[in-house]
Amino acid sequence: MSQKFHASTPAIVLLAVTIFIIVSLPLANAQAPTLQEQLAAQYKLVKMGSDTGGYSVVEAGTLLAIQKGGILGVPYSDSSVLSTKYEGGTVHSPSGLMTGVRGFGLGKIGKQQTTHLFAVGDKVYPTKIEVNLAKDTVSLGIVACDTCNKTDPPTYNKAQVVFQFPKGSLANTSAGQVEDVIGQLLSISADSGQQGGDQGGAQQGGNDQGQGQAQQQAPPPEPQQIEKGQTPDQVKAALGQPDKIVNLGAKQIYVYKDLKVTFINGKVSDVE
Repeated sequence: MSQKFHASTPAIVLLAVTIFIIVSLPLANAQAPTLQEQLAAQYKLVKMGSDTGGYSVVEAGTLLAIQKGGILGVPYSDSSVLSTKYEGGTVHSPSGLMTGVRGFGLGKIGKQQTTHLFAVGDKVYPTKIEVNLAKDTVSLGIVACDTCNKTDPPTYNKAQVVFQFPKGSLANTSAGQVEDVIGQLLSISADSGQQGGDQGGAQQGGNDQGQGQAQQQAPPPEPQQIEKGQTPDQVKAALGQPDKIVNLGAKQIYVYKDLKVTFINGKVSDVE
């Protein structure tokens, strides 16, 4: 009896080890969300559609407000797209030589190249997000919210903005830090009422007087709320630019006149 028990002990041990490995595999393979996935969760992409009347917004995305001039775009119907680089706090517009060459080439086939320079305050939607760790770039495609900007007739000008980070730094940059850089040029707009799509724009124009009366009778706006988990852009959209910023790497502190907001890894963790 004793010999039989000892002979089976290695098999029992082997079976236990095998079960442990099988159970542990899913935990070992579980990975934290990538930078691409985190940014995709922060910036909802717009859905565009087209019919005989042209292009239109089918489903609005995250509304962004342009903070600096220099982004050059083309109509949404154009098969090409212009890339504007943002590096070190500076907007680098596509060179005049490049746009001139493109215009010359299209002119030969009877098509006039049309470009549009976005203005500060223009509202846009993100159309795509691409992270390239090898090149230390984050590319954000954008398209104009023509109903927000009161563009008539609508053209839905589009562009691509390439956010260039220092060489070798993007792999070690948190999503919150990337969002802060994007927010310097394309901040998340607090004007969520503009996201009604094309229908909201069609109802404007003839009702200015009624809208004015409604605004006078409207109750005062609710106080801005800061909640745990919000990003720096969301806090700045609610409270404005802080008086001071204390940067401690993964930890940042926004100091306002009457409160302090602490961020951990780009998310609100405490408010004092």
